[in-house]
Amino acid sequence: MSNYVIGLDQSTQGTKVLLFDELGDIIYKQSRNHTQLINNDGWISHDLDEIYQNVILLMNDLVQHAGVPIKDIVGVGLSVQRETAAAWAKDTGKSLTNAIVWQDGRAVDIVETLQQQGLSEEIKLKTGITLSPYFTAAKLAWMLKNVPAVRDAAEQHNLCLGTMDTWLLYRLTHGHDFKTEPSNASRTQLLDIHNIQWDQSLCDAFGVPMQSLATVEQSNALFGKTDFDGIFPKPLPIHCMLGDSQAALYGQGCENIGDVKATIGTGSSVMMNIGDQPVQSSDVVTSIGWKINGRMTYVAEGNINYAGAVIQWLVNDLKLIDSASQAELLARQAVPEDQTCLVPAFSGLGAPYWNTHAKATLTGMTRTTGRPEVVRAALNSIVFQINDILNAIDRKLAIKTQILKVDGGVTANSYLMQFQSDMSNVVVDVPDIEELSAFGVAYCAGRALMVYGNLHLNKVLKYHKYKRTIDESVRKAILMNWQQAISQVCQSQDVSAMV
Repeated sequence: MSNYVIGLDQSTQGTKVLLFDELGDIIYKQSRNHTQLINNDGWISHDLDEIYQNVILLMNDLVQHAGVPIKDIVGVGLSVQRETAAAWAKDTGKSLTNAIVWQDGRAVDIVETLQQQGLSEEIKLKTGITLSPYFTAAKLAWMLKNVPAVRDAAEQHNLCLGTMDTWLLYRLTHGHDFKTEPSNASRTQLLDIHNIQWDQSLCDAFGVPMQSLATVEQSNALFGKTDFDGIFPKPLPIHCMLGDSQAALYGQGCENIGDVKATIGTGSSVMMNIGDQPVQSSDVVTSIGWKINGRMTYVAEGNINYAGAVIQWLVNDLKLIDSASQAELLARQAVPEDQTCLVPAFSGLGAPYWNTHAKATLTGMTRTTGRPEVVRAALNSIVFQINDILNAIDRKLAIKTQILKVDGGVTANSYLMQFQSDMSNVVVDVPDIEELSAFGVAYCAGRALMVYGNLHLNKVLKYHKYKRTIDESVRKAILMNWQQAISQVCQSQDVSAMV
C-alpha cells in the first residue's frame, strides 16, 4: 500500500496543491490564483475568503483527479506567504477585513513613530528583524487603528490576529485550533526569537493585544485535523506548517550551517542556515528557520520586495511583453553595451538598503535604449538585489557562498540563472521541480507521519548547474553600474528630505 502526503502552498499570487508519493515524486498538482487588490495609494490586499475558497476548490479537484485512493492520503503540510496580516472573529471565524499583504507599506507612519520613540534597537535585538512596515506587527497595528470591525472585536475580546498559516488552520479546523509556529511567528516582529515567546513589551509598543495571538507550537507539531469542509471522509492531520521561504530551505536540504538558497517568487528571499544561535546583523535580518523535534534552526535572511513581480510589471503595466516567457528572449536581444539599470523600488527597498521611501528608477538610458534593454534591466535587477544580500550575509558570517540553491518559477529563465552565477561568482543550482515550498512542508509532514522514515527526499532532487562564464573585470564594471544606480536612488531621497 502506498501513502501520499499533500503539500499545500498558499503564496502571494495564488495557492498550489501538490500530492507527493512515498518516494517524493509529484503525483498531482494544481493551482488557482486569487485577486491582487491594489488601490490608488499602492496598498496591496487579499480577500481571505477568496483564498480559503480556492483551497477548498483545489482539494476537491485533487480528490476528483489525482487518481489515487483517497484513503491512502495520510496528511498535509502547509506553506504560506509570510508577514501578510489577517484579522478575524474568534466566535465565527469570519474575516473582519482584507489581509494586508507583506509588500504593503501603508503602516510606515506607525513605524516612524516607533523610531522616534527610540524603540528600533530594542525591537531589532528581540526580534532579529529591522523595524519596518513590511513585517506583520505594523500591519496589525494599522488594522487596529483604522478598521472599526477589528477595533470593536478587540474591545469585545473576540479578535484573532495572525499570519496566513494561523488563519487557514483556524478555518480548516472550524475554530478548533488557533496555532502558529516559529518560522511564521518570527516574521511578525512580536516574537522574542531568543525564548520563542510572544513579547509583552513588543505587543504594547505596537498596540496589539497578546490574547489575540495564537499559541506557538514547533514546526512539525500536529496542528489539527481537517476534512476540508467534508471533501475527505476522514479528517487528515496537518503535521507541518512553515513560512514559504523556510519551507523551501528545508526542501532544498539546507540543514547545515552555511547552506544558502534563494526563493525567487513575487519577491525573493535569500536565506542562509546559521545554526542554533541567532547571530545578528545590521544589513540582513535574523529569523527562525524551524523548530523540529525540539531543535532550533536560525537563519540569516534578506528579502526583496520585487523579483518576479518586476516581470509581471512588464506584462501587466508596461505591456512590453505578453508573458513572462518572453522576457528571456528579449533580454538576449538587448545591446550588450547598454547600461540601463532598473532599481525596482516600487514600495521602497528592503535588505540590505532599508530605504522605505525609495522610488523606482530607470537610469543610464541612451537614445539606443529600447524594449529589449528595459526588459533586460528588469531581469538584471533581480540578480543585483540577490547579489547584494549574498554579500551582506557573507560579510556577517565570514563565509563565502560557493553554491546558491534556487527555486521558484523565475528559475526557468536560463538567462537570469546564468547572470546570477556570473554576478555572484557562485554555482547556481536549479532543481528539477519549482515547487520547493510545497515539497518542503510535505517532506516535513511526511517525516512526522513516518511516511518517509530515513529517506532524505532532497537527495532525490536533480539539479541543473550554472557556472560563471565572464571575466572579473567585466563583472566588476557591471556591478559598479548597479551600485551607482542604487546610490542615485538613495541620494535622491536624502535630497528630497532636505527640501
